[in-house]
Amino acid sequence: MKITGAEIIIESLKREGVKHIFGYPGGVVLNIFDHLYDEKDLNLILTRHEQGAVHAADGYA
Repeated sequence: MKITGAEIIIESLKREGVKHIFGYPGGVVLNIFDHLYDEKDLNLILTRHEQGAVHAADGYA
């Protein structure tokens, strides 16, 4: 069974206990966001800008 890089990233995050992901879809991360759509264990917090995602994640932590 083949597994994609996006699936490896998502599984790694889940194994590390990550529950929330802050981000902005586009470009090279679209495959990750496609796989996040069906994930029930990870909560995507969509931001309007990449820097906003960083600040939101920092504040959440």
